[in-house]
Amino acid sequence: MKNYNYFFLVIVLSFVACSDPNNLDHFADVIKDQSYEDFQLQSRPPANPDKNAYFGDLHVHTANSLDAYTFGTITSPTDAYRYAQGDAILHPSGYQIQLSRPLDFYAVTDHAYFLGLLNEAADTASEFSRYEVSQPLHDLNNPAGTGFISLMKRANLFRPLARSIVEGIENEEIDRSLVSKIGRSVWQETIEAADNAYRPGLFTTFAGYEYTSGTGIYDNYLHRNVIFRSTQNLPLNLFSRDDPDPEKLWDWMDRLRENGIESLAIPHNTNLSGGAAFSLYDFNGGPIDQEYVKKRSLNEPLVEITQTKGTSETHPFLSKNDEWAAFETKSGVKDEELVSNIKGSYVRDAYLRGLTLEEKGIGNPFKFGLIGSSDTHVSGSSESEEFFFSKAGLLDGEPDLRGSIPFSRFYGTFLKIAQPEMFKEVDGRNYFAASTRLIHFSSSGLAGVWAEENTREAIYDALRRKETFATSGPRMKVRFFAGYNFENFQLNDLSLIQDAYKTSMPMGGTLNIDSNKNPTFLVWAIADPLGAPLQRTQIVKGWLEDGEHKEKVFDVACSDEMNVDPSNHRCPDNNAWVDLTDCSISADSGSREMKVFWQDPEFKINQKAFYYARVIENPVCRWSTWDSIRNGQKPRSDISSTIQERAWSSPIWLK
Repeated sequence: MKNYNYFFLVIVLSFVACSDPNNLDHFADVIKDQSYEDFQLQSRPPANPDKNAYFGDLHVHTANSLDAYTFGTITSPTDAYRYAQGDAILHPSGYQIQLSRPLDFYAVTDHAYFLGLLNEAADTASEFSRYEVSQPLHDLNNPAGTGFISLMKRANLFRPLARSIVEGIENEEIDRSLVSKIGRSVWQETIEAADNAYRPGLFTTFAGYEYTSGTGIYDNYLHRNVIFRSTQNLPLNLFSRDDPDPEKLWDWMDRLRENGIESLAIPHNTNLSGGAAFSLYDFNGGPIDQEYVKKRSLNEPLVEITQTKGTSETHPFLSKNDEWAAFETKSGVKDEELVSNIKGSYVRDAYLRGLTLEEKGIGNPFKFGLIGSSDTHVSGSSESEEFFFSKAGLLDGEPDLRGSIPFSRFYGTFLKIAQPEMFKEVDGRNYFAASTRLIHFSSSGLAGVWAEENTREAIYDALRRKETFATSGPRMKVRFFAGYNFENFQLNDLSLIQDAYKTSMPMGGTLNIDSNKNPTFLVWAIADPLGAPLQRTQIVKGWLEDGEHKEKVFDVACSDEMNVDPSNHRCPDNNAWVDLTDCSISADSGSREMKVFWQDPEFKINQKAFYYARVIENPVCRWSTWDSIRNGQKPRSDISSTIQERAWSSPIWLK
């Protein structure tokens, strides 16, 4: 019955490709403020010792990823880098997608798992196409291979094909060396695409890939994106399904480092890890020891806190006194709200666990910084609520397939009669049940770094030292420092940032405890010029008290020159509103900039703790609401109509 259901899903997807692409031009964001050609012709700006904020995406899939190809994606790494620089590219569903503004850096991180193999299987001139397992893919790369039949093939192939290839290799029916040869060739093409697009000072590219930690491409959600500092002398073969134990990946990275090849790995979707991402045990169930801490800290200085499949900061079950803890945590995954699957899956909980391990003298393996990225599978990131096109190509490229509007196609009645379980009734309207998970996808996110200039060396070094921040999509800028000499400075000092770098600790660092002083924090947040105003700036604190995990959220700056209530450390309501008939927002509330010095009113001497900044915008329409309004529908009542976009700084630890 399950396969039968999927057959009807394939029929639905095939009709998607036959629809008129011109009726979806709104996905090409028309706010573009500079052309791709103008962007390339800019002169290289000078380096800034006080550092600039740069925005990018370090999690991008193209047709070379097995799953992206089966979702209908045929764009290449070269296309992905064109997109990041502001050019329009074709979405698998037939319409153009384009950024409102170019990004500063980008990394194609295709799955090393059977890298480029499906493209090769579809090419009837290739050696791999001669295998029986390749037959269903023949000619799918040709222009004639984009219609009804080819789309049926694509949608049906992903998991069965992966299993068939694995079994074929294990049974020696498929030449393992040929598969490796194809992967090596595509990896070299990926490196070349990054080098060809790199423009030091203007646009930075990184060579990278996604490490898949199991026998299946989605096993355990313990995948990592591996980013290389340079494209020189990179390994010919990538470490991926070689071993599901991430420690073996770190060992491989360490060996490369001994030969001058520097890299870092970035875990993602920890919210879906079932508690395994930040477990108190190693992969094999043994206790974490100092060697584990050393290897993880060196190789994984960052975590992707937000992306399309959800946000991994915290969860309402873990942070009961955080009113903002439920932000994009709903995933649609079975058993997602079991506490046993939540502990060890979220960043704030990991930070607290790290303090406990450090208290025991083991060290802190979870002392990581934060970034966001997209995990797009169509070569282009979709971080805008208004122009969201999701991530999985044909599977969710139109509103009714991702569940934001009722399914009302002419063949819907037939499907409803034949397979009623394929639909979910909400507010008396039928929604495509196959999108139960897709409706919870997010328009996240972006990686932010503070670096002297837009080059591989400067941006990578910022990633390595964790001077990074994450956003859920908007390009908010967040500065965060801690020190003991801010009483000598004024917020309006022209040299404030220069002095802060000289005398204090920026985000991502550790501030040694001064037994006689309460440190002062500087938070400076600037709204995205094209985004909503800021509502509040917060500092999140975590600490140990009598061996127990403690956490608290402090509002430290309020919009509209309002003051924080000292009794509950909360800002007053700024009465920001959203009109759900057209998604317009209030023009008379919110701030474009917030800058504040803050001291912890509950600080205790010699208390080990971490602090990070969280900046929250005024509410705006969620992407699903934009879809509904654009199609003349009422937003469904079981999904939040609005969202408060946000940014997170990397923490500063006190030790």
